[in-house]
Amino acid sequence: MSEHPDCALVRKGYVAFSEGDMETLTSLMTADAVYHIPGNHILSGHHKGRDTILDVFRRLGEETNGTMQVQLDAVLTDGRGHVMSFHTSRADRGDHGLEIRQGLFFTIVGGKVTDIDECTEDIDEENRFWA
Repeated sequence: MSEHPDCALVRKGYVAFSEGDMETLTSLMTADAVYHIPGNHILSGHHKGRDTILDVFRRLGEETNGTMQVQLDAVLTDGRGHVMSFHTSRADRGDHGLEIRQGLFFTIVGGKVTDIDECTEDIDEENRFWA
């Protein structure tokens, strides 16, 4: 069974993120893509534009001193331009550690990511970690 192209696109993004491959990540998003991060902390908000999103990814690495790891668990599609991914994030920041399940809801148009909505199993824990 072959993988749907939208799922393959998201998987490619996870590999690029894990490898710090900003060139590939750039190629996967539209210039006006938006990334929505929930919560009330230094990274939460609506990040508009590919360059702004890439800056968020860089900041994840900086804030965690390179300890951020993401283990992809599942990628699902509706075949109409929407993909859901589920993963576990692990990171250390100062004296705090985080291991939490998260999900991303992607909108894909013309083979490019246009919108990402992040969900988490525990917003309060993320707020504490990123405080």
